[in-house]
Amino acid sequence: RLPPATLVVHERIGRLGEWEIPLRRHGGGLRGAYELTKVPRGRYPVESTRIVIEDPFGLERAEVDLSRPESLLVYPRIATIERVFSDAGAQTPGGRRLLLRRLTGFELHSVREYEQGESLRRVHWPSTARRGELMVKELEDAPRDEAAILLDGDGSTVVGEPPDSTFELQVRIAGSLVRAHARRGRRTSLVVNSRARTYQRVHSLDGDWQRALEILAAVEPDGYTPASTFLADESGAAARSLELTVVTASIAPRLVDRLLQRALGHHAAALVYVDPASFTQTGERDRQASAQLLRLGRAGIPVAIVRQGESLVEKLSAPESASAAGFALTGERRGG
Repeated sequence: RLPPATLVVHERIGRLGEWEIPLRRHGGGLRGAYELTKVPRGRYPVESTRIVIEDPFGLERAEVDLSRPESLLVYPRIATIERVFSDAGAQTPGGRRLLLRRLTGFELHSVREYEQGESLRRVHWPSTARRGELMVKELEDAPRDEAAILLDGDGSTVVGEPPDSTFELQVRIAGSLVRAHARRGRRTSLVVNSRARTYQRVHSLDGDWQRALEILAAVEPDGYTPASTFLADESGAAARSLELTVVTASIAPRLVDRLLQRALGHHAAALVYVDPASFTQTGERDRQASAQLLRLGRAGIPVAIVRQGESLVEKLSAPESASAAGFALTGERRGG
């Protein structure tokens, strides 16, 4: 009896190279498999797929092109968080806890010229500065998200190389927070400060969450706008949410100013700071970052500080105290 012909699939997958998969009979068909291990998060396009059929003596050979537009998605590792560090609620600088109930709000629809007698609270100052005359906001009622998770994709702030970089850790944190809120039925949105400025609402762990996972699998730190500038857009989903959590590895004074302004306006804010110093050899935190973390802690804004290798479940479940948030700054003062 002659041995059967050999069938081998050759598949080239983006940065993962080419794989040869022998097909073997299984039941009434043919089956082949291969295993990829320790593959970094990302989208890997399948560049080509072909099957090679060869007789057992190597005398005849045929190739069939099976290529079609496909991609392999590697999802980030998501932590299961029962209690989010910001659950205790933000406080105003005066120490009062913010109580947030309203799930609808007014969205900026357009601007028009100011009319005598109108309240100056409705003035849209950016348009006023551009036009040289008072312009007021035209608002319309629109639903708000209860919670928004802003993933800072500013490429200039990334420290380290994938899969061990600040941004890779930020992606895992953002996904874990979105999932934690969605598990409890909260109207949540994932907002990415990348070049594409991606936005995805997640109201359940069904289709919405799957789409968010796909975004997190493919997202790259290709943004060029600081998070503080991104939040300046009052009509954006992040700025309009009842509760905003920023996930970043860069804590500039202007970003802290934005979060403090939210607290003063009775809109809850929280921050997850991925400490870039933990991705360097020295491990020493920037003095300015410590000062800004201390500002947030003293204002009652929940802060979680995550370093390379730490447990997300532990770090995202309990907020840092004001003294812990600024521990590096305090230590520098003692030594100086």
